[in-house]
Amino acid sequence: MKFGIGFANTGPFSVAAGARPMAVAAEASGFESLWTVEHTVVPEGYESPYPYSADGRMPGPENSPIPDPLVWLSFLAGVTSTINLGTGILILPQRNPVVLAKEVATLDSLSGGRLLLGIGVGWLAEEFEAIGIPFSERGARTDDHVAAMRALWSGEAASFDGRFTTFERCFAQPAPTNGTVPIHVGGHTDAAAKRAGRLGDGFFPASANPDDLARLIDIARTTAIEVGRDPDAIEVSTMAVATGAEAVDTVGRLADSGVDRVIIPAFFFYADPEATLAAFGEQVIAPTS
Repeated sequence: MKFGIGFANTGPFSVAAGARPMAVAAEASGFESLWTVEHTVVPEGYESPYPYSADGRMPGPENSPIPDPLVWLSFLAGVTSTINLGTGILILPQRNPVVLAKEVATLDSLSGGRLLLGIGVGWLAEEFEAIGIPFSERGARTDDHVAAMRALWSGEAASFDGRFTTFERCFAQPAPTNGTVPIHVGGHTDAAAKRAGRLGDGFFPASANPDDLARLIDIARTTAIEVGRDPDAIEVSTMAVATGAEAVDTVGRLADSGVDRVIIPAFFFYADPEATLAAFGEQVIAPTS
Protein backbone atom coordinates (compact mmCIF):
# COMPACT_ATOMS: atom_id res chain seq x y z
CA MET A 1 0.00 0.00 0.00
CA LYS A 2 1.14 3.54 -0.77
CA PHE A 3 0.47 6.43 1.61
CA GLY A 4 -0.01 10.09 0.83
CA ILE A 5 -0.90 13.29 2.68
CA GLY A 6 -3.94 15.15 1.40
CA PHE A 7 -4.89 18.83 1.75
CA ALA A 8 -1.13 19.22 2.16
CA ASN A 9 -1.02 22.91 1.20
CA THR A 10 -3.44 24.01 3.93
CA GLY A 11 -3.26 25.28 7.50
CA PRO A 12 0.26 25.62 8.89
CA PHE A 13 1.63 23.95 5.75
CA SER A 14 0.41 26.76 3.49
CA VAL A 15 3.49 28.81 4.36
CA ALA A 16 7.16 28.01 3.75
CA ALA A 17 8.06 27.72 7.42
CA GLY A 18 5.53 24.94 7.88
CA ALA A 19 5.62 23.30 4.45
CA ARG A 20 9.35 22.65 4.26
CA PRO A 21 9.80 20.65 7.50
CA MET A 22 6.51 18.82 6.94
CA ALA A 23 7.60 17.60 3.49
CA VAL A 24 11.03 16.53 4.73
CA ALA A 25 9.49 14.67 7.68
CA ALA A 26 6.84 13.02 5.50
CA GLU A 27 9.51 11.71 3.14
CA ALA A 28 11.59 10.40 6.04
CA SER A 29 8.54 8.72 7.60
CA GLY A 30 7.74 6.66 4.52
CA PHE A 31 4.99 8.69 2.88
CA GLU A 32 5.01 8.22 -0.88
CA SER A 33 3.23 11.41 -1.95
CA LEU A 34 1.89 14.86 -1.07
CA TRP A 35 -1.47 16.00 -2.50
CA THR A 36 -2.60 19.61 -2.78
CA VAL A 37 -6.01 21.22 -3.12
CA GLU A 38 -6.86 24.19 -5.34
CA HIS A 39 -9.09 27.23 -5.45
CA THR A 40 -7.85 30.25 -7.37
CA VAL A 41 -10.50 32.36 -5.64
CA VAL A 42 -13.26 31.64 -3.14
CA PRO A 43 -16.10 34.10 -3.70
CA GLU A 44 -17.46 35.48 -0.45
CA GLY A 45 -20.84 34.02 0.47
CA TYR A 46 -20.72 31.32 -2.23
CA GLU A 47 -23.89 29.29 -2.58
CA SER A 48 -22.61 26.28 -4.55
CA PRO A 49 -22.76 23.20 -2.28
CA TYR A 50 -19.40 21.72 -1.35
CA PRO A 51 -19.87 18.01 -2.17
CA TYR A 52 -17.72 16.58 0.64
CA SER A 53 -19.54 17.83 3.74
CA ALA A 54 -23.06 17.52 5.11
CA ASP A 55 -23.54 21.28 5.43
CA GLY A 56 -22.28 22.08 1.91
CA ARG A 57 -19.44 24.29 3.16
CA MET A 58 -15.70 23.88 2.77
CA PRO A 59 -13.67 23.38 5.96
CA GLY A 60 -12.33 26.60 7.41
CA PRO A 61 -13.05 30.26 6.69
CA GLU A 62 -13.61 31.50 3.14
CA ASN A 63 -10.37 33.51 3.33
CA SER A 64 -8.17 30.56 4.33
CA PRO A 65 -4.84 30.56 2.44
CA ILE A 66 -4.72 28.02 -0.42
CA PRO A 67 -1.39 28.39 -2.26
CA ASP A 68 -1.31 27.64 -5.98
CA PRO A 69 -0.65 23.89 -6.14
CA LEU A 70 2.02 23.89 -8.83
CA VAL A 71 3.99 26.72 -7.24
CA TRP A 72 3.73 25.11 -3.78
CA LEU A 73 4.84 21.73 -5.14
CA SER A 74 7.71 23.34 -7.04
CA PHE A 75 8.96 24.85 -3.80
CA LEU A 76 8.90 21.46 -2.08
CA ALA A 77 10.45 19.64 -5.03
CA GLY A 78 13.63 21.49 -4.20
CA VAL A 79 13.81 20.31 -0.59
CA THR A 80 12.84 16.66 -1.17
CA SER A 81 14.23 13.91 -3.37
CA THR A 82 11.88 10.91 -3.51
CA ILE A 83 8.37 11.84 -2.42
CA ASN A 84 5.86 12.21 -5.26
CA LEU A 85 4.13 15.54 -5.81
CA GLY A 86 0.40 15.30 -6.46
CA THR A 87 -2.36 17.76 -7.20
CA GLY A 88 -5.43 16.43 -5.49
CA ILE A 89 -6.99 18.03 -7.31
CA LEU A 90 -6.21 20.74 -9.87
CA ILE A 91 -9.36 22.22 -11.43
CA LEU A 92 -8.47 21.49 -15.03
CA PRO A 93 -11.25 23.28 -16.97
CA GLN A 94 -10.25 26.59 -15.37
CA ARG A 95 -6.76 26.37 -16.91
CA ASN A 96 -5.33 27.05 -20.37
CA PRO A 97 -4.15 23.54 -21.35
CA VAL A 98 -1.27 24.73 -23.55
CA VAL A 99 0.21 26.86 -20.76
CA LEU A 100 -0.55 24.21 -18.16
CA ALA A 101 1.12 21.47 -20.21
CA LYS A 102 4.37 23.49 -20.17
CA GLU A 103 4.13 24.22 -16.42
CA VAL A 104 3.41 20.59 -15.55
CA ALA A 105 6.15 19.18 -17.79
CA THR A 106 8.66 21.65 -16.39
CA LEU A 107 7.90 20.71 -12.79
CA ASP A 108 7.96 17.03 -13.65
CA SER A 109 11.30 17.38 -15.43
CA LEU A 110 12.93 19.39 -12.65
CA SER A 111 11.70 16.99 -9.97
CA GLY A 112 12.91 13.88 -11.76
CA GLY A 113 9.49 12.60 -12.82
CA ARG A 114 7.75 12.92 -9.46
CA LEU A 115 4.59 14.78 -10.51
CA LEU A 116 1.15 13.14 -10.30
CA LEU A 117 -1.46 15.34 -11.95
CA GLY A 118 -4.75 14.88 -10.14
CA ILE A 119 -7.54 16.67 -12.01
CA GLY A 120 -11.19 17.46 -11.38
CA VAL A 121 -14.02 19.34 -13.04
CA GLY A 122 -14.71 21.63 -10.07
CA TRP A 123 -17.85 22.34 -8.09
CA LEU A 124 -17.73 26.07 -7.20
CA ALA A 125 -19.80 27.81 -9.88
CA GLU A 126 -19.03 31.27 -8.53
CA GLU A 127 -15.31 30.64 -8.97
CA PHE A 128 -15.82 29.69 -12.62
CA GLU A 129 -17.77 32.91 -13.12
CA ALA A 130 -14.92 34.96 -11.62
CA ILE A 131 -12.38 33.25 -13.89
CA GLY A 132 -14.60 33.62 -16.97
CA ILE A 133 -15.14 29.93 -17.81
CA PRO A 134 -18.70 28.62 -18.32
CA PHE A 135 -19.51 26.23 -15.48
CA SER A 136 -21.71 24.14 -17.81
CA GLU A 137 -18.73 23.36 -20.07
CA ARG A 138 -16.43 22.04 -17.38
CA GLY A 139 -16.78 18.34 -18.22
CA ALA A 140 -16.23 18.78 -21.95
CA ARG A 141 -13.31 21.14 -21.34
CA THR A 142 -11.68 18.60 -19.03
CA ASP A 143 -11.69 15.87 -21.69
CA ASP A 144 -10.42 18.32 -24.31
CA HIS A 145 -7.62 19.60 -22.10
CA VAL A 146 -6.35 16.13 -21.16
CA ALA A 147 -5.98 15.18 -24.82
CA ALA A 148 -4.32 18.48 -25.70
CA MET A 149 -1.75 18.22 -22.91
CA ARG A 150 -0.87 14.64 -23.75
CA ALA A 151 -0.28 15.66 -27.35
CA LEU A 152 2.13 18.39 -26.24
CA TRP A 153 3.96 16.03 -23.86
CA SER A 154 4.90 13.74 -26.75
CA GLY A 155 8.13 15.65 -27.40
CA GLU A 156 7.25 15.86 -31.08
CA ALA A 157 5.77 18.66 -33.17
CA ALA A 158 2.22 18.23 -31.84
CA SER A 159 -1.07 19.14 -33.48
CA PHE A 160 -4.49 19.11 -31.88
CA ASP A 161 -7.94 20.18 -33.06
CA GLY A 162 -10.49 20.03 -30.27
CA ARG A 163 -13.64 21.85 -29.31
CA PHE A 164 -11.82 24.29 -27.02
CA THR A 165 -8.14 23.92 -27.98
CA THR A 166 -6.45 24.02 -31.37
CA PHE A 167 -2.78 24.14 -32.32
CA GLU A 168 -0.66 22.85 -35.17
CA ARG A 169 2.89 21.47 -35.11
CA CYS A 170 3.92 22.97 -31.78
CA PHE A 171 6.92 21.91 -29.68
CA ALA A 172 6.60 22.15 -25.89
CA GLN A 173 9.91 21.46 -24.20
CA PRO A 174 11.05 20.17 -21.80
CA ALA A 175 9.11 16.95 -22.13
CA PRO A 176 8.12 15.07 -18.96
CA THR A 177 10.82 12.81 -17.57
CA ASN A 178 9.00 9.57 -18.43
CA GLY A 179 7.39 10.82 -21.64
CA THR A 180 4.12 11.80 -19.98
CA VAL A 181 2.67 12.80 -16.61
CA PRO A 182 0.25 10.39 -14.88
CA ILE A 183 -3.25 11.87 -14.78
CA HIS A 184 -5.41 10.89 -11.81
CA VAL A 185 -9.09 11.70 -12.21
CA GLY A 186 -10.66 12.97 -9.00
CA GLY A 187 -14.31 12.85 -8.02
CA HIS A 188 -16.85 10.61 -6.31
CA THR A 189 -19.52 10.55 -9.02
CA ASP A 190 -20.30 7.99 -11.70
CA ALA A 191 -19.19 10.53 -14.31
CA ALA A 192 -15.77 10.85 -12.64
CA ALA A 193 -15.41 7.06 -12.49
CA LYS A 194 -16.25 6.76 -16.19
CA ARG A 195 -13.78 9.53 -17.05
CA ALA A 196 -11.10 7.70 -15.09
CA GLY A 197 -11.86 4.54 -17.01
CA ARG A 198 -11.76 6.34 -20.37
CA LEU A 199 -8.64 8.41 -19.94
CA GLY A 200 -7.13 8.27 -16.46
CA ASP A 201 -3.89 6.73 -15.30
CA GLY A 202 -5.45 6.84 -11.85
CA PHE A 203 -8.79 7.35 -10.09
CA PHE A 204 -9.12 9.37 -6.88
CA PRO A 205 -12.61 9.14 -5.32
CA ALA A 206 -11.48 11.31 -2.43
CA SER A 207 -14.39 10.98 -0.02
CA ALA A 208 -16.31 8.02 -1.34
CA ASN A 209 -18.65 6.27 1.05
CA PRO A 210 -17.09 2.85 1.82
CA ASP A 211 -20.21 1.14 0.50
CA ASP A 212 -19.95 3.14 -2.73
CA LEU A 213 -16.21 2.86 -3.26
CA ALA A 214 -16.23 -0.66 -4.72
CA ARG A 215 -19.06 0.35 -7.07
CA LEU A 216 -17.13 3.38 -8.34
CA ILE A 217 -13.98 1.33 -8.85
CA ASP A 218 -16.03 -1.21 -10.78
CA ILE A 219 -17.46 1.53 -13.02
CA ALA A 220 -13.95 2.79 -13.77
CA ARG A 221 -12.68 -0.70 -14.56
CA THR A 222 -15.71 -1.63 -16.66
CA THR A 223 -15.42 1.59 -18.65
CA ALA A 224 -11.73 0.94 -19.24
CA ILE A 225 -12.54 -2.48 -20.68
CA GLU A 226 -15.28 -1.01 -22.89
CA VAL A 227 -12.82 1.42 -24.50
CA GLY A 228 -10.05 -1.16 -24.87
CA ARG A 229 -7.87 -0.12 -21.95
CA ASP A 230 -6.26 -2.26 -19.24
CA PRO A 231 -8.33 -1.78 -16.06
CA ASP A 232 -5.47 -3.01 -13.89
CA ALA A 233 -3.33 -0.09 -15.09
CA ILE A 234 -5.61 2.43 -13.35
CA GLU A 235 -4.16 3.23 -9.91
CA VAL A 236 -6.83 3.86 -7.26
CA SER A 237 -6.36 6.34 -4.41
CA THR A 238 -8.81 7.37 -1.73
CA MET A 239 -8.93 9.41 1.45
CA ALA A 240 -8.97 7.80 4.89
CA VAL A 241 -9.68 9.73 8.08
CA ALA A 242 -7.90 7.48 10.55
CA THR A 243 -4.65 7.05 12.45
CA GLY A 244 -3.09 4.41 14.73
CA ALA A 245 -4.65 0.97 15.06
CA GLU A 246 -7.85 2.21 13.42
CA ALA A 247 -5.85 3.19 10.34
CA VAL A 248 -4.27 -0.27 10.08
CA ASP A 249 -7.73 -1.85 9.99
CA THR A 250 -9.00 0.75 7.53
CA VAL A 251 -6.05 0.23 5.21
CA GLY A 252 -6.67 -3.51 5.15
CA ARG A 253 -10.31 -3.04 4.16
CA LEU A 254 -9.41 -0.51 1.46
CA ALA A 255 -6.76 -2.81 0.03
CA ASP A 256 -9.37 -5.57 -0.22
CA SER A 257 -11.59 -3.10 -2.13
CA GLY A 258 -8.92 -2.51 -4.77
CA VAL A 259 -7.32 0.65 -3.40
CA ASP A 260 -3.62 1.19 -4.16
CA ARG A 261 -2.98 4.40 -2.21
CA VAL A 262 -4.44 5.73 1.03
CA ILE A 263 -4.29 9.49 1.51
CA ILE A 264 -4.44 10.87 5.04
CA PRO A 265 -5.72 14.44 5.59
CA ALA A 266 -3.00 16.86 6.63
CA PHE A 267 -4.93 18.11 9.66
CA PHE A 268 -3.91 14.95 11.52
CA PHE A 269 -0.36 16.31 11.44
CA TYR A 270 -0.93 20.03 12.07
CA ALA A 271 0.24 19.70 15.69
CA ASP A 272 3.90 18.67 16.00
CA PRO A 273 4.26 17.44 12.38
CA GLU A 274 7.64 15.76 12.82
CA ALA A 275 6.46 13.60 15.73
CA THR A 276 3.01 12.77 14.36
CA LEU A 277 4.33 11.90 10.91
CA ALA A 278 7.04 9.67 12.38
CA ALA A 279 4.47 7.94 14.60
CA PHE A 280 2.20 7.28 11.62
CA GLY A 281 5.15 5.85 9.73
CA GLU A 282 5.98 3.46 12.55
CA GLN A 283 2.42 2.51 13.51
CA VAL A 284 0.72 2.31 10.08
CA ILE A 285 3.05 2.57 7.09
CA ALA A 286 5.68 0.07 8.26
CA PRO A 287 3.17 -2.69 9.24
CA THR A 288 1.04 -2.36 6.08
CA SER A 289 3.55 -1.66 3.31
